[in-house]
Amino acid sequence: MKYTQEQRQEIENLFTRVNSDSNGNPRFVIHFLDCELVADYSLDLSTRYTNACKLMNTIGGRKFHNKQFGGGIVFQSYNLTDTYNAIQRAIAEVEK
Repeated sequence: MKYTQEQRQEIENLFTRVNSDSNGNPRFVIHFLDCELVADYSLDLSTRYTNACKLMNTIGGRKFHNKQFGGGIVFQSYNLTDTYNAIQRAIAEVEK
């Protein structure tokens, strides 16, 4: 999918750069609310976070265990646009 420069900037703003992994690969964190299927307000936040983490595990995302970014899911990525597209595809697959 082709994005304009403004759309790419918005995608990059969703992610926060964190320290690289032990092999030097770049890592980025996104908040779990940006990875949810549908905001089901009848569920508590911890359940919603767990569901989002399980969904993102299917495409390589992991729960971010750190105090600097609460409620985050971390991805190892060299291309944030591709990572964002993978997130959108995973959400679309589950919604079918």
